[in-house]
Amino acid sequence: MCQMSKDAILILDFGSQYTQLIARRIREHKVYSKILPYNTSISEIKKLKPKGIILSGGPASVYDKKVPHGDSHIFKLNIPILAICYGMQWMVYALGGNVVQADKHEYGRTSIEILDSSKLFRSIKNKFFVWMSHGDYITEIPADFEVTAQTSNTPVASIANKAKNLYGVQFHPEVTHTNYGKKIIENYLHNVCNCTANWNMKSFIESSCENIKKTVGKEKILCALSGGVDSSTAAALAHKAIGDQLICMFIDNGLLRKNELERVIEIFQKNFHINLDYVDAKNRFLEKLNNVVDPEEKRKIIGNEFIAVFEEEASKLGNIKFLAQGTLYPDVIESVSIKGPSATIKTHHNVGGLPSTMKLKLIEPLRDLFKDEVRLLAKELGLPDEIVWQHPFPGPGLAVRIIGAITEERLDILRESDYIVQEEIKNYKLYRNIWQSFAVLLPVKTVGVMGDKRTYEYVIGLRAVHSHDGMTADWVKLPYEILDKIANRIINEVMGANRVVYDITSKPPGTIEWE
Repeated sequence: MCQMSKDAILILDFGSQYTQLIARRIREHKVYSKILPYNTSISEIKKLKPKGIILSGGPASVYDKKVPHGDSHIFKLNIPILAICYGMQWMVYALGGNVVQADKHEYGRTSIEILDSSKLFRSIKNKFFVWMSHGDYITEIPADFEVTAQTSNTPVASIANKAKNLYGVQFHPEVTHTNYGKKIIENYLHNVCNCTANWNMKSFIESSCENIKKTVGKEKILCALSGGVDSSTAAALAHKAIGDQLICMFIDNGLLRKNELERVIEIFQKNFHINLDYVDAKNRFLEKLNNVVDPEEKRKIIGNEFIAVFEEEASKLGNIKFLAQGTLYPDVIESVSIKGPSATIKTHHNVGGLPSTMKLKLIEPLRDLFKDEVRLLAKELGLPDEIVWQHPFPGPGLAVRIIGAITEERLDILRESDYIVQEEIKNYKLYRNIWQSFAVLLPVKTVGVMGDKRTYEYVIGLRAVHSHDGMTADWVKLPYEILDKIANRIINEVMGANRVVYDITSKPPGTIEWE
């Protein structure tokens, strides 16, 4: 739904694992960014009129066959370009320079020396640490370029053609491991591209409401409301745009958290006065999921069933043509490689689970936003803190937090365990300091002793992570006191669980959710 703003940066993705971080870092400077495939046509780039273009890194070598090469005419558009890692190597290759395989790879933190304090390195020390990740290096730079930085292993660590505003860096300024990376990106945005810091939630609301109105006209929108911050914000935004043309549907699929239905009715029907249609579809979903173990199959079944229910209910509500969802940018990035040759991690319910036969047209007003931006938007729209700051909850619900087959018994055990996790983290005033916390039910039983009797019950896994946007995450070092309280309560209060374990895996290599 979101269009390129007047001052925007276009990122062409060559397959880097860090591409989404580039977009995120740019937005931190209140400049809009958009990711598109490396082979986006020149005509499309001209239509978007970006103030600058960033060429991302990537895993390929420019001299190999069947590797991502963009259109070299991009360097004749008179648009400032910052080329990162593989992007820099491709720029050199496309403009007549030479790139070869290095004798010595360079990965991790490396000391760099700045040789020329150009616009890109303004107000930065001459020596600092950067994050390298490359196995090739440049032996010859194109005409009219100069070397502006070097390391002990890489004589061409950055280059510049100041006359044409073409810049390249072999390192990754977007990752936190690079000292002054934020400043380098800021210099590119403001010193090179002359961008104005005008990307904020107020301007996003204005443009989104205008786009929604233009798209739907006098038609109605049916919104998939789950009670999470994403769908709630999408509903509030759509309601601001079209008022009573919006109908929110809350489907109880049997995979919800404890007390979710009551909370949604209280907030949206009683407080926001939004049209709310409640559908009890618990049995329908659980029958479809019977004996299903594969997580991807779970997601697709739930996605298909959601749409089937929506289409059936929509036919009862009148002539509804549009379906609104709370799809976010990370959902899109991780689900399908819309932007370049990056690997698919997993299918998200909001993206990959939709059937090709779906009759309703999708409205996804948040699909250009990261999670923290959605929270800012939610606050701007007046949503209560219990919605704004609640931890992320997956589209497929508890189905992907039960490893293996889904049963009513397992759902009840997990639902009660998860409620205890949330309650205790809130009691210890840590909820707002943690990105996401939840319980997972493992498909194994272990022996225990309770009241001098032998038990043989399920294992509950605890997960708590710190993250900025959900793309990377570190496990939270919860105090032993909290872990002890949570474990004690689950074992004593939840029938069917007799052991609690704590997941200390970061993302990567793991994902935040277990499935």
